[in-house]
This record gives sequence, structure tokens and C-alpha cells, in this order.
Amino acid sequence: MGVDYYEILNVGRTATDDDLKKAYRRLAMKWHPDKNPNNKDQAEAKFIEISEAYEVLSDPNKRRIYDQDGEEGLKDTPRPGSSGSRTQFNPRNAEDIFAEFFGSSPFDYGSSVSGRSRRYSTDAESFRNSCDGAGVNVPKKPPPVENKLPCSLEELYTGSTRKMKISRQVADANGQMSTETEILTIEVKPGWKKGTKITFQDKGNEQPNQLPADLIFVIEEKPHDKFKRDGSDLMMSYQVTLAQAIRGTTVEIVTLDNRNLSIPVTDIISPGYELVVEKEGMPISKEPSKYGNLKIIFDVKFPEKLAPDQRAALKEALGG
Repeated sequence: MGVDYYEILNVGRTATDDDLKKAYRRLAMKWHPDKNPNNKDQAEAKFIEISEAYEVLSDPNKRRIYDQDGEEGLKDTPRPGSSGSRTQFNPRNAEDIFAEFFGSSPFDYGSSVSGRSRRYSTDAESFRNSCDGAGVNVPKKPPPVENKLPCSLEELYTGSTRKMKISRQVADANGQMSTETEILTIEVKPGWKKGTKITFQDKGNEQPNQLPADLIFVIEEKPHDKFKRDGSDLMMSYQVTLAQAIRGTTVEIVTLDNRNLSIPVTDIISPGYELVVEKEGMPISKEPSKYGNLKIIFDVKFPEKLAPDQRAALKEALGG
């Protein structure tokens, strides 16, 4: 078929007029060249592509021909009142469609695309006023909507796939509100930290004459009964008896990915003694093959009472 106008507007082949208007409104505001000063050439091409897709699909006759014969069928279709084939879509068409949608153009488009209708030209002051909401009814994008995404340390260690069902308010082309539900998929990457943000563009609530808000999920770490996170390191407390502190012991740990670690300790353990186990901390998200360390802080449990023979043995062991 060549160019896929449905894919360009991100709509299904059964899209209604309201679906097409909503898609065009969102994409045209996003890709207008004067809203993309750092990549005007790419934005201009995208803007014209979006406008052409809308021009074809919003016209019942053109849409029928396109659905049957694709883009080539449209090129062979004479324009009304002419004997030739359909002329190529041009920048003026794109800007005219934009202006028809928003009442008048809020952008000085003349420097970006040649052939623009003069009746839609605006100067810099008019553009500034439009951005302030004066004079021109330009849809604005509201602040993003943030939601917490609680994750266990196990999920943040191994990574996980989360399915989130959302309900949001959407406005059709006539400003009528309705509720829409959707399942969003979030791929939690190993090593992500508290405060990591996952953004879904345009998935927040809509209001009439506004662009849809972005929806943001913010990673929140659930408390763990054994480990505490410190950056890319993990910390844990481990209690030993006085005898183990003196004679040595083996620390048995089940890791966040369910491995069993046996760590021998031969040093005399004093209260607060810290043992560092390299590469047994959290994965580093930017370098998934690398890990932080595990830090074990020891607590020595002293007996409340000692029998005379125990006291003597302890004294001898300590060299006293």
C-alpha cells in the first residue's frame, strides 16, 4: 500500500471522524515546526505527513479509494473540476488544515515551510500572545499526572513486568467527555531506584480544548524484612552469639534472587563489625552486568549470666 495513513495518525482502520480529529489535534500540535526549533526539518516533514493523512482519511471519498487501492489509487484520482491527476499535497494544505482546526495559526510558519497562505501569517508578538492564551484558542498541555509504583527489592533486583489498568477521562472532537480504560505495560529494569520515572505520553486525563496530560509512574521501594538499600549496595544486620563472635562462624543468607550464600567469618567479631561481600548488592541499572556490594553489620548477643566454668573458659580464650 505504500504510505500507511492509519499508522501515521496512530488509529485503527475503523477509526471514526472523532478518532481522526483527536489524533490529528494531538499530533499536529506536537509536530508543528515552530514548536520544534531544534529539529525543524524533521518536524516539518512529520507535520506535512500528519496533515496529508488526516486530509485523506477525513474525506469519505478519498478514504474509500485509499482503502481499496492505496496511495497509488489517490494519485490516479482526478481532482474535482480538473482533468489531471491528484496534485501532490503541499505545505499550504498542511497549514490550512491546522488553521481550520484551531481558528487561526498560532505560529509564524512562513520561515519554516514555503507556500503558506498569507491570511494565516502571524508575527512574533501574536505568537507570544497565543502562547499566553490571548487571542488564539491554542490547546495547552496540562501538568503531568504522577502515580506511585510500589516495587519490592526482589522486583528491583531481577526486574519485572507490571500491568497497570488505568481509567481516564477523554474528550471527543465536540468536547464531550467519556471514560476510557486501558492496560499499560511497565518493564521494571534491574537496578532501578526509588524516584525513577516512567512516562506514558498523552495517557492522562483530557479536558475540552486541552491536549491530554502525560501519565508518570514513580518507582517507590517497599520496605524489606532483611535488606536495606544504600544506592547500589545492600545492607543487613546479622546477630551472632558471643561464642560465635570469638570462635568464628558461617553466615547463611538467601539472596534477593533466591540463591543460598555461605560466607565464612574467621575474624573475631566485635559489635558493629562490618563485613563487605563484593558484587552481592543491587545491579547497576546503567551497567546491568555490574553489582554493588553487600554489607553485613554484626550484632553480638552477650549472655546475661555466665557459670563459673564458662567465665573461666572465656577468660582463657581472651588471653586474660
